[in-house]
Amino acid sequence: MKRLIAGVTVAATLLTACGANDKPADQAGGAGTIKAGGTLYILSDAAGQQYDPAKSGSLVVTGLQFVHRRLTSWQVAPGKDTTIVPDLATDTGKASDGGKTWTFTLKDNVKFADGTPIKSADVKWGLERSFASAFSGGLTYHKDLLSPGLAYKGPYDGGKELDTIETPDDKTIIFHLARPYGDWNWVASTPAFAPVPKGKGAEPNYGEHAIASGPYTIQKYERGKGATLVRNQYWSATEDTTRKGYPDTVEWQFGQQTDVVSKRLIADTGNDQNAFGVSFASPAQLAQIQGNASAKSRLVTSESGALAYLALNTTRGKLTDPNVRKAFQYAVNKAAYQVASAGSAQLAGDVATTLITPGIAGREQFDLYPTKPEGDPDKAKQILAAAGLPNGLDNLVLATKNENNYPELAASIQAALARANIKVNIKTLESDTYTEEIDTKANPDYDLTLASWQPDIPTANANLQPLFQSTEIGGGGVNESRLNDPAVDKGITDAQATVDPADAAKKWVELDKKLMADSVVVPLIYTRNSFLHGSKVGNVTIGRFPAYVDYRQFGIIQ
Repeated sequence: MKRLIAGVTVAATLLTACGANDKPADQAGGAGTIKAGGTLYILSDAAGQQYDPAKSGSLVVTGLQFVHRRLTSWQVAPGKDTTIVPDLATDTGKASDGGKTWTFTLKDNVKFADGTPIKSADVKWGLERSFASAFSGGLTYHKDLLSPGLAYKGPYDGGKELDTIETPDDKTIIFHLARPYGDWNWVASTPAFAPVPKGKGAEPNYGEHAIASGPYTIQKYERGKGATLVRNQYWSATEDTTRKGYPDTVEWQFGQQTDVVSKRLIADTGNDQNAFGVSFASPAQLAQIQGNASAKSRLVTSESGALAYLALNTTRGKLTDPNVRKAFQYAVNKAAYQVASAGSAQLAGDVATTLITPGIAGREQFDLYPTKPEGDPDKAKQILAAAGLPNGLDNLVLATKNENNYPELAASIQAALARANIKVNIKTLESDTYTEEIDTKANPDYDLTLASWQPDIPTANANLQPLFQSTEIGGGGVNESRLNDPAVDKGITDAQATVDPADAAKKWVELDKKLMADSVVVPLIYTRNSFLHGSKVGNVTIGRFPAYVDYRQFGIIQ
């Protein structure tokens, strides 16, 4: 998942004060029940909400779902693993040819908000749009599988179709992939699989008036101000089993200051009783909430979230030696990192020892470097000495962003490594500069990076492939370990090609263990997220995955 969302490690929780998925006080106390109707207010610090599915990285449970459906969706519930379910399709896809071919059939009587039937050609067109450079920015899991090397450039350059997608009739869509891919049904839940009426959407601002297939259509959109969503009369709650569509209207308020939003939600007056805050609650906000019983009851907490980690540049100096890299597993002080993140371990999230995050089916908990949360600097020194570095390491560059509290987090890492005679200089960069310098350049200047990652779909594939496949080095990819290991690449391809989920999970766990044995990153903590909402917003829950509230369930308590 893009770092702009998942990388906010300060978005801690208040487990000591509020359990995960606590119900709002009014709902728990029986002051009202959720009924269809009312207006839901969404308070966002962003300048807008991306409703062009080709440009969106929105998770199934968040903002895009109000307007667009996809071929598949997720069943999400507290305390349960997230499962894949049909959305526009009648099932979650049928694999053939060893997982290279996937066939979906659309449900009967599904329509756009203008009343026209949704056809397989509309799903194909939506995917074709995503290849056009003018509509880049969305998730890309499907692209290389449908067009190896991204040779296809979209439907606007000569009107060429993508011949790897077959639509023999209005209900059937068949995908011919470049290689077997067991997670294709999960990929079919990403935004680009939302239908766009064939021939539509050439204008760059299509997202501001996109044709809806979900429960709401866009009545008004003003970037920097807000958006008004009203009911799509052609959407059916009976047929769409994952979206409740309770509110009559959804009002987005853009460009809101996060501290002001927090104060408004804590005060819980007027329309703010019907409001939900998009941003993670920060440690400062959590401290305010602790002193307010009503607000505390309206704080909803995830079980787990993104993996915060320290990436080791495997192409730089002594870090090319795995034996040197292993010293970092003991040199870091994960307890200090928790404190720097949110003031305490309970607020920050659990210590991490694996790369596959909790909430992913088939994940295995293991620890190849057992030690105290505070680390073991003496052992780190011993490892370095055995690797020919009795005086440790000097002048390493630790790159990170200057937003949120990343500089403070980097300082905690710097102090911990110094105990083991590993001396680092911190290089803080603005977000865009960080992407340009660290993720885009062919030979960037850094030895270590501090970042975090949560997958876009609940599979280990999305945990590991973006961070460790060699194709993700540079060019905007996020393989910040710069790992170029043919065995890892083969392991990723083999696991992706395994259609049976249980068998695939075993392969991903083995790859997790190999990556940890090679010490290409140091997992730090599994961060948790907290969200605050008004007292009249009900059904505010978070499942095991993702660590975000499920907007699809929201309703107004009346």
